[in-house]
Amino acid sequence: MKRINVISAFLFSICISACTGGNKQKADDYIIVDVTANYPKKEFTLQDLMDVEYIPLETTDTFTTQGVVKAIGKSLILITNRNMDGDIFVYERTTGKGQRKINRRGQGPEEYSQVNSIVLDEEHHEMFIVDYPARKILVYDLEGNFKRDFTFEDTSYYHDISDYDTKYLIAYKGYSPGIENEEANHILISKQDGKVVRELSVPIKTIKTPVFIEGEMVITPGFCQTLPLSEYCILMRTSSDTIYNYSDDNIRPFIIRTPSIYTMDPEVFLFVTAADDRYYFMQTMKKELDLNTFKGFPTTDLVYDRQEKALFECTIYNDDFTNKKEVSLKPAPGRTNNREIAACIALEASGLIEAYQKNELKGHLKEIASTLNEESNPVIMLMKYRKN
Repeated sequence: MKRINVISAFLFSICISACTGGNKQKADDYIIVDVTANYPKKEFTLQDLMDVEYIPLETTDTFTTQGVVKAIGKSLILITNRNMDGDIFVYERTTGKGQRKINRRGQGPEEYSQVNSIVLDEEHHEMFIVDYPARKILVYDLEGNFKRDFTFEDTSYYHDISDYDTKYLIAYKGYSPGIENEEANHILISKQDGKVVRELSVPIKTIKTPVFIEGEMVITPGFCQTLPLSEYCILMRTSSDTIYNYSDDNIRPFIIRTPSIYTMDPEVFLFVTAADDRYYFMQTMKKELDLNTFKGFPTTDLVYDRQEKALFECTIYNDDFTNKKEVSLKPAPGRTNNREIAACIALEASGLIEAYQKNELKGHLKEIASTLNEESNPVIMLMKYRKN
């Protein structure tokens, strides 16, 4: 197995290189984010940042779905229901027309017990279904025929599994109940036999995790530790003060957070949610939970503008709504399977109908809403990186 390590004294090396003009990573290749600072507020219109695509999912007796996006390809979208019934709906991306419904749920050797996530590989006409209760990944063709499967390594669980390239998947190997421990790291997995071919290890001092554990109660807030982008992957560990990018077998510092996670109580974690040539979108999350109401984990959205070389607290509004509808770029499960997609949202038909009746919609979304009824499937909204 090939292991790639980052030298623990990387920050010292970077500073020396920046000062001496050496050929190592320059200081302006990474940014420093103070997670306790009050940054100036800035509002964005989504359509000024990204291209927006709306896909109304066809509704028939066969194709009736709650619209949970599991994977987005160039030609297809894979959708499931929230109730874990095992149905996988295959839709055409351009038209939203249903192609087929697949269900291989069961207890047999070629069946899954749950569909926790899906990686879509259109080039090889395959989908990789992650089944946490069975601790394995099952591979099917896009007609639902079983091809092979493989089990998670040792006692780990694979999180944020994404399509890395033609040969490999990339994932974060975590351990229950807190996800983070000394054995956890990012990994590359062979698509053919499931072997871990590379461990992408970064240095940590002590274990820090946003997962809240109280006795037998475990509460895991939503966060992403692997974020594939067009030219590299973002690697995040909650026990590290540094967020890295990975490409060409090299791991480099991308963002350094301050103060150190090891000095904070309660801890404030930092995650990258989207990034393009100009903007790095991030989110802070405070490990704070009210056990009476179970409300907590407050977040703040940040953005770094590479052109202005400045950080802001940001709010993004969808210009297709006249009432300043706020949107989030927090990665959805399906986004990680298509590097052109920053985020996706399922817009419920009932909400769109109500907005249409109140004259709160514009453009193509308004046209789509005019065709919906209360029985219609959701409309999938894709936020796509703009090609420069």
